[in-house]
Amino acid sequence: MPFQKVKTIYAITVYVSLAAFDNIVIGLFPPLFSNIAHDVHVKLAYMGVVSAINILATSFSSLFWGYLSGKFHRKRLIIIGTLIWVLGVSLTALSGSYVQLLAYQVITGIGLGCVASIGFSALTDYVPYRSRGMILSLWGMSQGFGGIAGALIAAIISALSNWRLPFEVLGLIGLLLIVFYFFVEEPKFGNAEPELQRLIKGGKSYMHRISMNQVMLMARKRSNLLLFFQGFFMNIATGSLIWLPTLYKFKMIEQLGYSSAIAMLVATFLYGIFQIGGTLSSVFGYIGDVLQRRSYAARARTTAALVLVTMPLYILLFIFPVHNLSLPSTTNSVVLFFSLLEQLFCNPWMLTLFIISLFASAAQSANTPNWLALITDVNLPEHRGTVFGIANLVNSLGRTIGNLGSVGVAIAAIFLRSKTNDYILIMSLLQLSLIPSAFCYFVMAKYNVRDISSVKQTLNERGKIV
Repeated sequence: MPFQKVKTIYAITVYVSLAAFDNIVIGLFPPLFSNIAHDVHVKLAYMGVVSAINILATSFSSLFWGYLSGKFHRKRLIIIGTLIWVLGVSLTALSGSYVQLLAYQVITGIGLGCVASIGFSALTDYVPYRSRGMILSLWGMSQGFGGIAGALIAAIISALSNWRLPFEVLGLIGLLLIVFYFFVEEPKFGNAEPELQRLIKGGKSYMHRISMNQVMLMARKRSNLLLFFQGFFMNIATGSLIWLPTLYKFKMIEQLGYSSAIAMLVATFLYGIFQIGGTLSSVFGYIGDVLQRRSYAARARTTAALVLVTMPLYILLFIFPVHNLSLPSTTNSVVLFFSLLEQLFCNPWMLTLFIISLFASAAQSANTPNWLALITDVNLPEHRGTVFGIANLVNSLGRTIGNLGSVGVAIAAIFLRSKTNDYILIMSLLQLSLIPSAFCYFVMAKYNVRDISSVKQTLNERGKIV
């Protein structure tokens, strides 16, 4: 294998791996909500605000970092950003009050915004055009499984000690992983574009960089506008899923009579297991790549259909009852995990629930790789970091609405008898936002043809200047 290819694979691996950390931090919170709320003396409902603050800080900062990615040395910027979020996570472990917790999560979000936008910008210059959707699916998938990993880390480690230890462990891991960045080659703008290969092989560099007067032009591009709106509506639905462990915790307490400690562990395991369908993200990314080579409109149309199918599947997942779940009365996470796995295959109710979740998470997973590929396809190399930053901000606003929508239910549930039914109702209603999300893809398809052709024509003209 050529040494240059080895360096490319290493760089992709590092960026994909470290992209998981923004969602690991977000995933840490839900299983720890009750413990943290008790420790800092606030109501449980206020903990959703902490997650929302982190999401918003990440998204607003990613806009700033994204613009810098189109002008400066991206490797140095991402090392600085990683140091910032490591500091924020470490300080979070020391929080003595709710105000301190909010402040430290803002610091964490500022650093994570760098990893999100600059990581995406750099990765698009490593990824071969023909495999764009499939490889970018790994980047998106790493973020999805980062959320699961965060939830599992929180549930298992906090059961052994307290809620602060998971944040301390994450900060230490992040500090150690910075070392891997030093061995990553600085990505060259446009390096993966077929239209620029003649320029690059001729020993020249792609010299075009972003300027402020270009930002509004990018934001007004029809494909970008529709990608922004699509992501906003999509994330209203997915943002509510952060409360899935809480829903199943209440189901187990109210309907099955398990203790809060056992219910929290099992609900967290279920949350992770219910995301297994997300491993098919690369398959849908590959399908998008193949179809896109036939028509520039195909990726958007295919993804629209899959997003639409996601809605009824998740509503069914929320409504479907948990019956005859027999688990040992222990807080030993290993024993509970293997008992739960046995129930998933031996209990018809749990097996059906698992199958529903498999199809729901699989259909949802088609969105990320194809959305990322389209952002890349319709924008010039120097614009992608900034456009992703804007899109990430819009996505985060949607995710925050989904998150806070469920918080409103948590507050209302204090005055009602069944928290479970309230969560089922509001989380199901939030899934309706997938309808306008799919519609944006359908409308976008015709604009993709025009905008992708325009990008390729521009790159062709710039690639001939040797």
